Amino acid sequence: MKLVASVVITAGVLYVVHSGGLKLIPDRGDFGSVHWLVALAVYPPLMLVSTWFRSVRWRFLLNQIVVVPRLRLFAVSCAGYLAILLLPFRLGELARPYMLRTQPDEVRPGQPVLTMTAATASVVAERVIDGLFLSIVLAIALVVVPTLDPLPDKVVGLPITVEHVRMLGFAMLGLFSIAFTVIAVFYFARSWAQRTTERVIGIVSPKLAAKLAAFAGNLADGLHVFSRGRDFVGFVVETALYWLFNAVATWVLALACGVMHGNGSAITFGEALTLMGMLGCTVLIPGPPGLLGVFQAGIYAGMTMYFPTAIVTGPGSAFVFLMYSLQVLLAVLVGVWGFWHERRRL
Repeated sequence: MKLVASVVITAGVLYVVHSGGLKLIPDRGDFGSVHWLVALAVYPPLMLVSTWFRSVRWRFLLNQIVVVPRLRLFAVSCAGYLAILLLPFRLGELARPYMLRTQPDEVRPGQPVLTMTAATASVVAERVIDGLFLSIVLAIALVVVPTLDPLPDKVVGLPITVEHVRMLGFAMLGLFSIAFTVIAVFYFARSWAQRTTERVIGIVSPKLAAKLAAFAGNLADGLHVFSRGRDFVGFVVETALYWLFNAVATWVLALACGVMHGNGSAITFGEALTLMGMLGCTVLIPGPPGLLGVFQAGIYAGMTMYFPTAIVTGPGSAFVFLMYSLQVLLAVLVGVWGFWHERRRL
């Protein structure tokens, strides 16, 4: 059923993109401004460094339970990211905790055990903190970075307004702020939070209230990083480095593809931050394998705020195509290596 639903979503997204005139595959002339040496020699290494920090910072969330070597975290994470890419509705998120958990034949007396529940809780905490961090960056960029004046009514090629796109960015901040607050309350004041949940939700269904309280409590266990200042600082620093390298890679690739304003000036770093943030918003939508269509819509929505239509549908389409293609290629290569590295534990 999930596969069928993902096919329906993919078809819908592709229809909207195609009917609106957006290009999943650019015309040959759209690549005329591309500096291929910069695009192919600089962007992938920057994204690889970003992936490294994205992967190994996980250790800070696990240190209180078990110590895992960085190379193994990188391998498991790369395999997990490939699973996210290939499976619909982000079901691949379960791959990382499943691969890293302590297997029954690995249990030793006196040795720490990483359960599937604990590993999953750490991944959820990572996602919530990640989302909060990125949404703060996006909200600041949406306020500070100058846009086209006046703003276009519609996103190029999509039946949504630019104002709705901007509202989505701020809604993302609100959503992750609430999610972070909830699991933080369950972590620091679990007894009170569980009693309150059972009393409030229990009015409707005591059984549902008990399940929700237990579920939130399990997720809150992923915030063990807050009990150790050194781990917390390390996680925040490496999260910042992960997103910094991602933003720089986005900026460099856009420059290499000739994305510029109507007056001929090049894309700014602040605008690259917004594009990265808008992409982060759209890929959260449960959707098709490969994020096909969803990925492209996020970048196009961001570019519409800053660049004329001729740039968005010209050099901009080459930028989106190369960004998507290179990220998919990188995910496949490092993901296959990750599965090979963990082949004995699969």
